[in-house]
Amino acid sequence: MGRNKDFDENEVLKKAVCLFWDRGYNGTSMQDLVDGLGISRSSLYDTFGDKHQLYLKALKAYQQGYGSQMCTLIREAPSAKAAIRGLLELVVSELLGDKQRKGCFMVNAGIELGTHDIEVSGLICQNERQLEDAFLKVIRQGLESGELDQYKDPKALARFLGNTVKGLQVSVKSTTEKAFFEDVIRTALTTLDNAAHKPV
Repeated sequence: MGRNKDFDENEVLKKAVCLFWDRGYNGTSMQDLVDGLGISRSSLYDTFGDKHQLYLKALKAYQQGYGSQMCTLIREAPSAKAAIRGLLELVVSELLGDKQRKGCFMVNAGIELGTHDIEVSGLICQNERQLEDAFLKVIRQGLESGELDQYKDPKALARFLGNTVKGLQVSVKSTTEKAFFEDVIRTALTTLDNAAHKPV
């Protein structure tokens, strides 16, 4: 019979997310993880595997938490437009609420490792599809209810809004001016009204 762990795996994983998010993959050593997670090196390996395996688990945990927030917001929004505005404002609120201006953990991972790490790249693509699917679901609901123009291309709109989110997540590295982000959100929302018109 194995010995019971004297630590909470979920809590340790949350600490790993914070460490990797703050320092990046290459900037975080195994000793940093041992010190920051508060567990022994052997416990770290036994429970989470090596540094790369732990990093992948941290990315997945971050993705699941973010996805849960999006699903809740979409489910509780009174309309499609309100849901889309809420998703964009949620992103900005979290970005501006972080005094360290770390940006998005997923975006940072993509910039640092996405071009040469197949597993990280796969998670980044999965995360982007998750965001696109969230927007697509809301847009289709708006089309079905008549709230959005039926001549709009839902897939194109979802991709545009997903790319807008990525732009916001990168922009926080260079500015925290609230008006900047409000302008981007306001302009993005105009696409819901003006993105396409009935062909003549």
